[in-house]
Amino acid sequence: MGTAVLVIDVQRALVEPPHDVVDADGLVTRLGRLLDRARSAGVLVIHVQDDGDADPSIERGTPGWELVLPVPDGDVVVAKTGDDAFDGTGLHALLTSRGVDTVVVVGIQSEMCVLATARTAQSRGFEVVLPRGGHTTYDVPADPPEVPAVPAAHVARVVEWALGDQVRLPEIDKLDWARDR
Repeated sequence: MGTAVLVIDVQRALVEPPHDVVDADGLVTRLGRLLDRARSAGVLVIHVQDDGDADPSIERGTPGWELVLPVPDGDVVVAKTGDDAFDGTGLHALLTSRGVDTVVVVGIQSEMCVLATARTAQSRGFEVVLPRGGHTTYDVPADPPEVPAVPAAHVARVVEWALGDQVRLPEIDKLDWARDR
Protein backbone atom coordinates (compact mmCIF):
# COMPACT_ATOMS: atom_id res chain seq x y z
CA MET A 1 0.00 0.00 0.00
CA GLY A 2 1.05 3.62 0.12
CA THR A 3 1.78 6.66 2.22
CA ALA A 4 0.59 10.26 2.01
CA VAL A 5 1.71 13.36 3.88
CA LEU A 6 -1.15 15.57 5.06
CA VAL A 7 0.11 19.14 5.51
CA ILE A 8 -2.52 20.82 7.67
CA ASP A 9 -3.17 24.59 7.49
CA VAL A 10 0.34 25.86 6.81
CA GLN A 11 -1.00 29.22 5.67
CA ARG A 12 0.45 32.72 5.78
CA ALA A 13 -1.77 34.12 8.55
CA LEU A 14 -0.68 31.30 10.86
CA VAL A 15 3.08 31.50 10.25
CA GLU A 16 3.63 35.23 9.80
CA PRO A 17 3.33 37.96 12.44
CA PRO A 18 1.25 39.07 14.17
CA HIS A 19 -0.58 35.73 14.60
CA ASP A 20 2.24 33.27 13.96
CA VAL A 21 2.36 30.00 15.87
CA VAL A 22 5.30 29.16 18.11
CA ASP A 23 8.42 28.27 16.07
CA ALA A 24 6.69 29.05 12.79
CA ASP A 25 9.93 29.58 10.87
CA GLY A 26 11.42 26.35 12.21
CA LEU A 27 8.25 24.43 11.37
CA VAL A 28 8.18 25.72 7.78
CA THR A 29 11.87 24.84 7.32
CA ARG A 30 11.43 21.32 8.75
CA LEU A 31 8.30 20.72 6.67
CA GLY A 32 10.06 21.90 3.52
CA ARG A 33 12.80 19.31 4.09
CA LEU A 34 10.22 16.61 4.91
CA LEU A 35 8.22 17.31 1.74
CA ASP A 36 11.35 17.28 -0.43
CA ARG A 37 12.26 13.85 0.97
CA ALA A 38 8.69 12.60 0.61
CA ARG A 39 8.41 13.67 -3.02
CA SER A 40 11.82 12.13 -3.81
CA ALA A 41 10.52 8.84 -2.37
CA GLY A 42 7.33 9.05 -4.46
CA VAL A 43 5.09 9.81 -1.48
CA LEU A 44 1.84 11.67 -2.17
CA VAL A 45 1.74 15.17 -0.61
CA ILE A 46 -1.65 16.66 0.22
CA HIS A 47 -1.92 20.26 1.39
CA VAL A 48 -5.04 20.81 3.48
CA GLN A 49 -6.12 24.44 3.30
CA ASP A 50 -8.54 26.00 5.78
CA ASP A 51 -11.05 28.15 3.94
CA GLY A 52 -11.42 30.42 6.95
CA ASP A 53 -15.13 30.34 7.58
CA ALA A 54 -14.49 30.69 11.31
CA ASP A 55 -11.31 32.80 11.09
CA PRO A 56 -11.33 35.98 8.98
CA SER A 57 -7.50 36.09 8.94
CA ILE A 58 -7.53 33.04 6.63
CA GLU A 59 -10.61 33.93 4.62
CA ARG A 60 -10.52 32.48 1.10
CA GLY A 61 -8.69 34.74 -1.33
CA THR A 62 -6.93 36.88 1.28
CA PRO A 63 -3.14 36.93 1.62
CA GLY A 64 -3.41 35.11 4.97
CA TRP A 65 -5.27 32.23 3.30
CA GLU A 66 -2.39 31.44 0.92
CA LEU A 67 -0.36 28.28 1.42
CA VAL A 68 3.25 28.90 2.49
CA LEU A 69 4.89 25.76 1.15
CA PRO A 70 5.15 25.26 -2.62
CA VAL A 71 2.56 23.03 -4.29
CA PRO A 72 4.34 21.51 -7.31
CA ASP A 73 2.65 19.36 -9.92
CA GLY A 74 1.78 16.05 -8.33
CA ASP A 75 0.80 17.56 -4.97
CA VAL A 76 -2.90 17.89 -4.18
CA VAL A 77 -4.77 20.67 -2.35
CA VAL A 78 -7.88 19.82 -0.31
CA ALA A 79 -10.03 22.66 1.04
CA LYS A 80 -11.71 22.26 4.41
CA THR A 81 -14.00 24.41 6.52
CA GLY A 82 -13.67 22.80 9.97
CA ASP A 83 -10.95 21.28 12.11
CA ASP A 84 -11.10 17.75 10.67
CA ALA A 85 -9.66 17.47 7.15
CA PHE A 86 -11.93 14.48 6.48
CA ASP A 87 -15.18 16.26 7.42
CA GLY A 88 -17.09 17.36 4.34
CA THR A 89 -14.14 16.87 1.98
CA GLY A 90 -13.13 14.23 -0.51
CA LEU A 91 -9.97 13.38 1.46
CA HIS A 92 -10.99 9.83 2.39
CA ALA A 93 -11.95 8.99 -1.20
CA LEU A 94 -8.71 10.54 -2.49
CA LEU A 95 -6.58 8.50 -0.09
CA THR A 96 -8.33 5.21 -0.80
CA SER A 97 -8.31 5.79 -4.56
CA ARG A 98 -4.52 6.22 -4.37
CA GLY A 99 -4.05 3.08 -2.28
CA VAL A 100 -2.93 4.98 0.81
CA ASP A 101 -2.98 3.11 4.11
CA THR A 102 -0.56 5.33 6.09
CA VAL A 103 -0.83 9.07 6.65
CA VAL A 104 1.90 11.31 7.98
CA VAL A 105 0.10 14.23 9.63
CA VAL A 106 1.95 17.55 10.06
CA GLY A 107 1.00 21.20 10.39
CA ILE A 108 -0.93 23.66 12.51
CA GLN A 109 -2.58 23.58 15.26
CA SER A 110 -1.52 20.50 17.18
CA GLU A 111 -4.53 20.32 19.49
CA MET A 112 -7.12 21.33 16.92
CA CYS A 113 -6.85 20.50 13.22
CA VAL A 114 -3.85 18.17 13.47
CA LEU A 115 -5.43 16.14 16.29
CA ALA A 116 -8.90 16.06 14.72
CA THR A 117 -7.51 14.85 11.40
CA ALA A 118 -5.23 12.25 13.01
CA ARG A 119 -8.09 10.86 15.13
CA THR A 120 -10.38 10.51 12.13
CA ALA A 121 -7.60 8.88 10.12
CA GLN A 122 -7.15 6.35 12.93
CA SER A 123 -10.90 5.71 13.16
CA ARG A 124 -11.03 5.07 9.41
CA GLY A 125 -8.28 2.47 9.58
CA PHE A 126 -5.29 4.47 8.41
CA GLU A 127 -1.98 4.05 10.18
CA VAL A 128 -0.98 7.46 11.54
CA VAL A 129 2.55 8.85 11.78
CA LEU A 130 2.83 12.14 13.68
CA PRO A 131 6.44 13.30 13.38
CA ARG A 132 7.79 15.18 16.38
CA GLY A 133 8.75 18.64 15.24
CA GLY A 134 6.19 18.42 12.45
CA HIS A 135 3.36 20.23 14.21
CA THR A 136 2.95 23.21 16.50
CA THR A 137 0.42 25.59 17.97
CA TYR A 138 0.14 28.65 20.18
CA ASP A 139 1.01 28.92 23.85
CA VAL A 140 -2.16 28.50 25.90
CA PRO A 141 -2.48 31.65 28.03
CA ALA A 142 -2.89 31.53 31.79
CA ASP A 143 -6.41 31.71 33.12
CA PRO A 144 -5.76 33.43 36.42
CA PRO A 145 -5.75 32.93 39.23
CA GLU A 146 -5.51 29.13 39.42
CA VAL A 147 -4.74 27.89 35.92
CA PRO A 148 -1.18 28.39 34.61
CA ALA A 149 -0.14 29.01 31.03
CA VAL A 150 0.80 25.97 28.93
CA PRO A 151 3.72 26.26 26.48
CA ALA A 152 3.02 25.18 22.89
CA ALA A 153 5.64 22.43 23.12
CA HIS A 154 3.73 20.89 26.02
CA VAL A 155 0.47 21.09 24.10
CA ALA A 156 2.08 19.33 21.13
CA ARG A 157 3.45 16.58 23.38
CA VAL A 158 0.05 16.04 25.01
CA VAL A 159 -1.49 15.63 21.54
CA GLU A 160 1.08 12.94 20.73
CA TRP A 161 0.30 11.18 23.99
CA ALA A 162 -3.47 11.49 23.53
CA LEU A 163 -3.38 9.66 20.20
CA GLY A 164 -2.30 6.49 21.98
CA ASP A 165 0.02 3.62 21.24
CA GLN A 166 -1.13 3.15 17.65
CA VAL A 167 0.47 6.37 16.38
CA ARG A 168 4.16 6.41 15.44
CA LEU A 169 6.18 9.41 16.60
CA PRO A 170 9.53 9.58 14.77
CA GLU A 171 11.59 12.76 14.87
CA ILE A 172 10.70 14.69 11.73
CA ASP A 173 14.25 14.76 10.32
CA LYS A 174 14.69 11.03 11.04
CA LEU A 175 11.53 9.80 9.36
CA ASP A 176 12.66 6.99 7.06
CA TRP A 177 10.33 6.63 4.07
CA ALA A 178 11.38 3.03 3.51
CA ARG A 179 10.58 2.06 7.12
CA ASP A 180 7.94 4.62 8.14
CA ARG A 181 5.49 3.91 5.36
